[in-house]
Amino acid sequence: MNKMGKVIAVCTSARKGIAKTEVPSVRLTAGMGIEGDAHAGRWHRQVSLLALEKIEDFRKKGADVDFGAFGENIIVEGFDLRTLPVGTRFRIGNALLELTQIGKECHTHCAIYHQVGDCIMPREGVFTIVLESGDVRPGDVIEMIGPDPDRPFTAAWITLSDKGAAGEREDRSGPLIREILTQAGFDVIEGLLLPDGVEKLKQQLIRLADQRQVNVIFTTGGTGLSPRDLTPEATIAVCDRMVPGIAEALRAYSMTKTPMAMLSRAAAGMRKQTLIINLPGSPKAVRECLEYLLPGPLEHGLKIMLGRDRECAGKSLPS
Repeated sequence: MNKMGKVIAVCTSARKGIAKTEVPSVRLTAGMGIEGDAHAGRWHRQVSLLALEKIEDFRKKGADVDFGAFGENIIVEGFDLRTLPVGTRFRIGNALLELTQIGKECHTHCAIYHQVGDCIMPREGVFTIVLESGDVRPGDVIEMIGPDPDRPFTAAWITLSDKGAAGEREDRSGPLIREILTQAGFDVIEGLLLPDGVEKLKQQLIRLADQRQVNVIFTTGGTGLSPRDLTPEATIAVCDRMVPGIAEALRAYSMTKTPMAMLSRAAAGMRKQTLIINLPGSPKAVRECLEYLLPGPLEHGLKIMLGRDRECAGKSLPS
């Protein structure tokens, strides 16, 4: 159901990492963000929003902060932004924004953190892209619109390879995942190349699942018997529930191609409403596994997970 709110202030800055300054109005440009703002560009964090209620709560703790102090572009009233699903849209006059990320990671703390020892933007702020251009100013009414029910499934891929991350080997498996999923109608929103291991992979799986709310994440590589093959361990560590049937089915199918598939330790599981699936490292095996999963079993499972479909015992697909 649509809900109404209000713009309290709009802010911009000429460079990243500093407080933004309150301005009378801003121009939002489709596909880019706010004209003249440092965060404008063709990426998924074009315009940041923060709720007035969260700023007021912070001020009650004794912090004297102006609008824009947390690096936010638009201060809004009437929404608990952090509880909204990715894909939520905001209509402000002619402008239309779409929510792409909840919160953020802070690798280098912003100016307000260094001043008062805390910042609410990583916890309470959200990020959007601009779908339709328009001017925004304080006092404007915001209409919150639920995610498009027909929006495609979102996906991301992560390649695990020490040599690939070091630039000693070309990653062909990750881009192949993007190609196959895109052809199948998925919106592939991120791709990463990481060294083998647990901690960096855990961090990225958590970020993609919690902040970007990606529907399905595929990893490729790191599923064998080498001491550095730790992709299943990272996957199991971040998942709330495992989906062993996927990994078992992929192993069984791959066994029809090569007996070496029995050495795979690949896992599959869910973190909240994100499905994580480990794939082998070779491009040939990646293609075979995805062709086996697509379109029926994977899409049916995602619909069940996201509440877009009912389980059907009469179907031959897994429920």
